[in-house]
Amino acid sequence: MVHEFLQQVETVFRNIEMEKPLHPDRIVALLDHWAPAPSVEAAEIHKICRELVDQYDIKNWYDMRDGICHQIMPEKGHVLPGDVIIGTDSHTTTYGAFGAFSTGVGTTDMAIAFATGKLWLKIPESIRIEIRGKLQSNVMSKDIILRILGDISADGATYKAMEFCGDTIRTMSIDGRMTLCNMSIEGGAKNGIIEPDQTTFDFLKNRVEREYSPLYSDSDADYSEKIEYDVSKLAPQVAKPFSPANAVPVSEVEGIEIDQAFLGSCTNGRLEDLRTAADILRGKKIPLRVRMIVIPASREIYLTALKEGLLEIFIESGAQVYYPTCGPCIGGHLGLLGSEEVCVSSSNRNFLGRMGSGQSKVYLASPATVTASALAGRLSDPRIN
Repeated sequence: MVHEFLQQVETVFRNIEMEKPLHPDRIVALLDHWAPAPSVEAAEIHKICRELVDQYDIKNWYDMRDGICHQIMPEKGHVLPGDVIIGTDSHTTTYGAFGAFSTGVGTTDMAIAFATGKLWLKIPESIRIEIRGKLQSNVMSKDIILRILGDISADGATYKAMEFCGDTIRTMSIDGRMTLCNMSIEGGAKNGIIEPDQTTFDFLKNRVEREYSPLYSDSDADYSEKIEYDVSKLAPQVAKPFSPANAVPVSEVEGIEIDQAFLGSCTNGRLEDLRTAADILRGKKIPLRVRMIVIPASREIYLTALKEGLLEIFIESGAQVYYPTCGPCIGGHLGLLGSEEVCVSSSNRNFLGRMGSGQSKVYLASPATVTASALAGRLSDPRIN
């Protein structure tokens, strides 16, 4: 999978004197990070990418029409259990939600894979994370992964696989599983992964054309570490600036005033997230001083949310709804923060200057916490909303 970085891949590809990829049918390309183009520079990059797609004979091409790469890949049937997938984006770990080994790589590695169909990878050790218990109302999978990151630190799983299992996972939706695997990279993990089950197969039905062979862990598998969580009493979590691993219960930051709330990204722009937010917002108004930005992760999600009336709820509440794009998460072209401004975001990173000014602050939280905070104008516990 490659997005706007296709231009950089081509530079390396040319330097190793290759003209065309060995297996163009295995490549999926699209534009999502700066889409539509917010600058002449971005427009030129997009232009080059479109030319390369034709030159390389890449048929799996979505341009900027369908949405964010990590949502498009499984939606369009490009992710199957047992697959090995690399992408020019660190959050390629998302596809582990379907029992695939997936990880992000640099443009040089991608160029080599284009040229040879091969790539050298060290098999990672695995951390088994067993999660049990029923989540409280308006406590979500995002809260689980933030708590895990807070416990293991930003480098606690470096070059390891984070394998999520347990009865909480078995009852969790695909949307929730994708959130866990998406943010495994924030603990330094090489990949996140969940064993495929009926929930997986139901999602893939009518989406996939290739045959696939699900893989499962051996009963006597050797793990570098085993961690257990009972999430039945887990409170909503918030990651303070400037690390996703800087997670604390919402009670420790409750009351901090916000200027902006962002619901979207490859982490939490899915249908379950939008439904949760709409339930909280229904019939209520966001204070004028708070900017709430809502971005569905894909056109498919956008259309479903439209048909269900979710977008109307957002607009009536005072939120602004945009086309599917990475948007504020990458800090590229919309929803930027000014100095001293504070945003609560459902995205995956809150690094210094990630969303605009280096003097701004971003707090990461679940869609429920983001929405409850937007209504209150300050960081708030969604269970009390």
